[in-house]
Amino acid sequence: MGFKVAIVGATGNVGREMLNILEERGFPVDEVVALASRRSLGTEVSFGDRTLKVKVLDTYDFSDTDLCIMSAGGNVSKEWSPKIGKQGCVVIDNSSAFRYDQDVPLIVPEVNPDAISLFTRKNIIANPNCSTAQLVVALKPLHDQATIKRVVVATYQSVSGAGKEGMDELFTQTRAVFVADPVEAKKFTKRIAFNVIPHIDVFMDDGFTKEEWKMVAETKKMLDPKIKLTATCVRVPVFIGHSEAVNVEFEKPITADEARHILRDAPGCLVVDKQEDGGYATPIDSAGEDATYISRIREDSTVDNGLSMWIVSDNLRKGAALNAVQIAELLVERGLITPKKKAA
Repeated sequence: MGFKVAIVGATGNVGREMLNILEERGFPVDEVVALASRRSLGTEVSFGDRTLKVKVLDTYDFSDTDLCIMSAGGNVSKEWSPKIGKQGCVVIDNSSAFRYDQDVPLIVPEVNPDAISLFTRKNIIANPNCSTAQLVVALKPLHDQATIKRVVVATYQSVSGAGKEGMDELFTQTRAVFVADPVEAKKFTKRIAFNVIPHIDVFMDDGFTKEEWKMVAETKKMLDPKIKLTATCVRVPVFIGHSEAVNVEFEKPITADEARHILRDAPGCLVVDKQEDGGYATPIDSAGEDATYISRIREDSTVDNGLSMWIVSDNLRKGAALNAVQIAELLVERGLITPKKKAA
């Protein structure tokens, strides 16, 4: 018997990707339900060779649903995830609403799979921020080997991280530049076409943005609270794929060659690191792929036991939809959920 799975936010970029990945990976489903707000009622989305008509979240009964993958934003999740969990349906939430709740596990399966057992406290599991997910996949095997002390990261985040509106704005502005039309910024704080914006999410009192704070808090929760991390998060005019320039300081010695060997054997990692023209990964290479790509691995002589590297991943997949489906697979593999019996 397969599972009954609901996707909340099924009409969005990530929701559609979740449907694709569930089908691609052969997740054991008997039924998939697409849910969204009332304005999306009747919209059609694809699940493999099937077409699903979107239903309304507000009126849906989750009592016979095994798993709900939530990708509808923090406010919707704050209101609905606890209600859904209380109906006996396990929620995997892609928003930031519950990431920092000590009763909710924050999971990247390659990094901290054992923490998933804590989901029973609220029947909710949190998916990390897209920029954090790819970072910790690469850091985890190196931390196990040489113990990370400090991380300095600068991100180059694609516009799809801001949803369809972000992608549309980059396209519209780029076209406007070429035909000499006025360039209007709506979604982003400044023009994104042929520009970069060092500002993602809201500013906090200490001068960092919320996106930068998320990377710190989530890395500490999933990997090690002792790790010191500082981030500068930047939006760039790329449609899909987040990139990160990462500098890591370790407690123990580790060479670039040792790091390459470790990462080549690590789950979820793909090392593309030839010291030649084109011998590295770029966002275009990662689009549509599951792996976290690691390139430009080199020793940093300015600190003891330092390495620098370049990390690239498809933010809609590993940064969101793929990781959520991997969490669902982990629940099944460990026997933590079983399909509810159908009513007679």
